[in-house]
Amino acid sequence: MAEGGLSRTKMMLSFIVLLCASITYTRAIDTISANQTIRYGETIVSPQETFEIGFFKAGNSTNYYIGIWYKKISTGTVVWVANRNRPLTNSSGDLTLTLQGVLILRNATGNVIWSSTNLSTPSVRNPVGQLLDSGNFIIHEDGDTDQENPIWQSFDFPTDHLLPGMKFGRDLVTGIQRNFTSWKSPDDPAVGDFTALIDTRGFPQMILLDGSKTIFRAGPWNGLRFSGEPDLRPNPIYNFSFVLNEREIYYHYNLIDNSIFTRVMLGPNGNMDRLLWVDSRKEWTVYLSPRTDNCDRFNLCGTFASCNINDSPACQCLKGFKPTSPEQWRVADWDQGCQHGTPLNCGPGEGFNLYSNLKLPDTQRSRFNQTWTLDECERVCKNDCSCTAYTHSDITGSGSGCVLWFGDLTDIRTFPENGDDLYIRLPPSELDVTRNGKSSSGGGQIRIIVPIASVVLVFILVCILLYYRNKRKNGTQEGTNRDECGHESINNSENEDLELPLFSFSTLVTATNNFSLNNKLGEGGFGPVYKGVLEDGQEIAVKRLAETSTQGLHEFKNEVISISKLQHRNLVKLLGCCIEGTEKMLIYEYLPNKGLDSFIFDKSQSKLLDWPARFKIINGIARGLLYLHQDSRLRIIHRDLKVSNILLDSEMNPKISDFGMARSFGGNQIEANTNRVVGTYGYMAPEYAGDGIFSIKSDVYSFGVLVLEIVSEEKNRGFFHEEHNNNLIGHAWELHKEGKSVQLVAKGLVESINLSQVLRSIHVGLLCVQRRPEDRPTMTSVILMLGSEGPMPSPKEPGFFIGKNTEDAPLFSGTYDTSSTNDLSITILNGR
Repeated sequence: MAEGGLSRTKMMLSFIVLLCASITYTRAIDTISANQTIRYGETIVSPQETFEIGFFKAGNSTNYYIGIWYKKISTGTVVWVANRNRPLTNSSGDLTLTLQGVLILRNATGNVIWSSTNLSTPSVRNPVGQLLDSGNFIIHEDGDTDQENPIWQSFDFPTDHLLPGMKFGRDLVTGIQRNFTSWKSPDDPAVGDFTALIDTRGFPQMILLDGSKTIFRAGPWNGLRFSGEPDLRPNPIYNFSFVLNEREIYYHYNLIDNSIFTRVMLGPNGNMDRLLWVDSRKEWTVYLSPRTDNCDRFNLCGTFASCNINDSPACQCLKGFKPTSPEQWRVADWDQGCQHGTPLNCGPGEGFNLYSNLKLPDTQRSRFNQTWTLDECERVCKNDCSCTAYTHSDITGSGSGCVLWFGDLTDIRTFPENGDDLYIRLPPSELDVTRNGKSSSGGGQIRIIVPIASVVLVFILVCILLYYRNKRKNGTQEGTNRDECGHESINNSENEDLELPLFSFSTLVTATNNFSLNNKLGEGGFGPVYKGVLEDGQEIAVKRLAETSTQGLHEFKNEVISISKLQHRNLVKLLGCCIEGTEKMLIYEYLPNKGLDSFIFDKSQSKLLDWPARFKIINGIARGLLYLHQDSRLRIIHRDLKVSNILLDSEMNPKISDFGMARSFGGNQIEANTNRVVGTYGYMAPEYAGDGIFSIKSDVYSFGVLVLEIVSEEKNRGFFHEEHNNNLIGHAWELHKEGKSVQLVAKGLVESINLSQVLRSIHVGLLCVQRRPEDRPTMTSVILMLGSEGPMPSPKEPGFFIGKNTEDAPLFSGTYDTSSTNDLSITILNGR
């Protein structure tokens, strides 16, 4: 009886012990105590179950890591990784908190893979590790409620995420640099190519690096926002600030409403986006992207130049400066930038002009003082001959503090509004008149006399121009046509000053040997194209409107107006025009190689274009389209992009031609509707062919078709697969779904291909031909995807891919069902 009672007592005690242990574990689910171990399958969860820490596998990788991820929402979205560069090869590792307050990750053999001893750890008595609802894992003394200064915290060692409450910058006392770096790929969290950091070599600024090369600069903090980020403004989701003192330099943000989730992520492809969780759709959406257009490319325009996305070309020398290399500047090669129109000599008359609405220049070679007034700043800069510019360091209120630049000014851009002021040093002859009652130089009478003289000179020139214009209007029709080469006929109706060189009909007759058949290069919907040689030896290509042409004066004028002011290395250059009687002609630069179609669709010629050459062509076409869509003065929609409209120069560089069907948009217009659908079957986007709706995404669709044709050496509408009756787009789509995209590559390219580039190109092509325009990427994204190794979104079902198709047939006007017997639209078939 005694033994039975003893047995029952032991069972009761065991039950009590187990119950207590269970209660203790439940209460401490967000912590780990000294000598406690976590293994695969076990996790620590934050108090409100917002975040979770434990072992995980990245994507399709077989390796194991310790990480922190969201628990309540978006399970699997990892925001921090401990052993990102030293993964476990199996799940037999364990994570332990030592009595010294150090986290240690060991593998199955007991070797230390990672530890938190990056800092000198102070002596502790009873350490506890705790996961907070901010996503920060901290180690502190048990009972210590000061979570602001823990023994160690994961927020001091970011990976690829910037979370609310995290400091992004540098601790000047401890030396901790809180940068965040991309993953290598979605399957590999190791340190990737891209790093975002606060550069403290001068006045602090935020930059993005690809390796050691700066590719983007958000600029310095101006008291309200980063100078290069005018869209960073107060909002109902989060607030933000920048701290700059003798102890710390950092940017951070905090949520206004804790029920909203947002994060900043630096992706493996270099995209740095602010993402917002949309609970109704259970997905992350992009809320804000720092890099939005071509002017965000670091130092695109070189020294003393500014990039304005609304100008054409986008790069312009600042007032008082001129191109260092005018020849390169004319062909949109801006690397050498600009220089002073009149050199500085550190003379007494030098002063400063005010430039407004700018992104402030690169501050690597700058100095700053947060207590100086703007007058003190000007005085210090003027007394130092190496000082080139200055401005306020804080624009809030009436402005305060001072930043001074020394040496060349680089990576400037102009905004329509919300930009910063900058005072730039100039010689006396270039100084403006007083601004707002304050002299910008202390200058003198020169600054008053020069503007007055300039006004008088401009007035005289205007009078001369009006005199000669009226004189020409009173001349004979023959004289008007012959002398102005179409300027009156075109400009009066369009109110455009085309400023094109004038070619007489007789000059072109001589140049083309009376339009000899031996000089004929080809013929398109517009008419024949002839090679010509001018008296000075310059070779030209003359596009002559035929009497039987399906195109007319409208297309002629459209091409002249569309391309006359476009200057880009990947666009065919228009040299001039001529109208005389019924003759209408356009004169282009002569390109010695034929069109791209004559290479990739010709079995013998295709051997001359290996994969590196084709990848170069794909990228060149993409850059040309980006210029048309984004960097030109007006947004240009080509509407007839196809392989035969891509011409090749002597070095096989691609040049987009044929702008007779192009349309331009102004302002913020992004799409339009037309009753006159033009283009070529096989390249037209579904929404354009069916409903007449066109936008930049119409050109993106055509680009996608073009990419697939370059890779496969097959025509989209000339291809017919005997098994599934699909055209080229459909065949590429089926192969992609089966993971066999490499089978799309032309056999002759197999020996020269870069597999990663080819598969990426096919993937980009499929993204471009997606059925819905909003799903297609912009050309900015296309160029970034082609040039990186990061992840890409999965393409959705493409448009126009089912069924057998016939050869390409152009569509000039009318509805989608209307076609032409001529298999070219306005084009120059052969090379020039």
